[in-house]
Amino acid sequence: MVTQIQVPKSKRLDLIPPYLFARIDEKKAIAISKGVDIINMGIGDPDMPTFSPIIDAMQAAVMDPKTHDYPPYTGTLEYRKAVCKWTAQKFGIPEFDPISECLGTIGSKEAIHNIFLAYVDPGDYTLIPDPGYPVYNTGTIFAGGTPFKMPLLKENNFLPDLKAIPAEVAKKAKLMFLNYPNNPTSAIAPIEFFEEAVAFCKEYNILLCHDMAYSEINFDNYKVPSIFNVKGAEEIAIEFHSFSKSYNMTGWRAGWVLGWAPAIQALSQAKTNIDSGIFKAIQKACLTALEIEQKVLDQRNSIYDGRRKAIIKGLRSLGCDIEAPKSSMFVWAPIPSAFRSSAEFCEKLLDDCGIVVSPGNAFGEYGEGYFRIAMTTDIERVELAFSRMKEAGISF
Repeated sequence: MVTQIQVPKSKRLDLIPPYLFARIDEKKAIAISKGVDIINMGIGDPDMPTFSPIIDAMQAAVMDPKTHDYPPYTGTLEYRKAVCKWTAQKFGIPEFDPISECLGTIGSKEAIHNIFLAYVDPGDYTLIPDPGYPVYNTGTIFAGGTPFKMPLLKENNFLPDLKAIPAEVAKKAKLMFLNYPNNPTSAIAPIEFFEEAVAFCKEYNILLCHDMAYSEINFDNYKVPSIFNVKGAEEIAIEFHSFSKSYNMTGWRAGWVLGWAPAIQALSQAKTNIDSGIFKAIQKACLTALEIEQKVLDQRNSIYDGRRKAIIKGLRSLGCDIEAPKSSMFVWAPIPSAFRSSAEFCEKLLDDCGIVVSPGNAFGEYGEGYFRIAMTTDIERVELAFSRMKEAGISF
């Protein structure tokens, strides 16, 4: 007879819901097992392959035994120099120091999580957008802090109202997270808002963290600003970048963080005690990614643009009054009034139409009443999705 032991799990796990995209995958798998032809517009995972020159560079690098040992924890100097140069040229800002102001990271997710471990103690607040990338909330909880949700509302163009943050909360806050182009709302931020955010964080001595995962997916000639286009931001801010969405490299796990040297040092201290850095061959391939010509990215974005237009056309055909986003790979839309919740509507789409989208409330309480569509399905499948929705009697 085997004795079953009982080991109580960490109480912090009771505060953290199961990861959104893992739950979506489970529901999708069940539907597929029943023979449903699933149209997946849920997770923001590019369906287009990594660009060929990057793959070629990786194949050559992985054959070199010099890439097989432990990499530098913070990224090779060659890698950090390259991302500093790319960022300076891309956004027209002074070039950061690759040693003290730059850190190579395993994508953005681990770096975002680790910055909370580096700065947040029990009793500290963090200022995070709601709806927002779930790691902002869970990272705060893992560090023992208290998340203060900054509502992203349509009437405010999905920008947080910094004036609505109570002074007593701001005084206890260690970090503010912003994310533009935004996930999940696809909103963009004008430079004037960034100026306001920098001023606010300087007033209250808060580290400003800007998550810029979608900077390279843009439409209608829109140009994304960096937080460092604001004078003085380098004295209070850090910016997170990732190769994932920019170069169709989600599985490669490579990114970087730039900015205020003390924050880079603190993040590095936390990170180097947790992971062992990016595989050197991947770092070599990333150097090639940074040399990809803009016209190649424009060609990729034109594919997303066609899907964006098909999604907007489909929503409008069902009676949804919606504007096309200028950036990111998502469309953020209100649910039809006939449904009581985002979850109910998304379950209806899966059960009756074989369509996977993300319920807005999975990104936070202020996401309730919305759903997110990812531009990761070709136009023919997008049109089929809206045809199924029409046949199911869904209207706005």
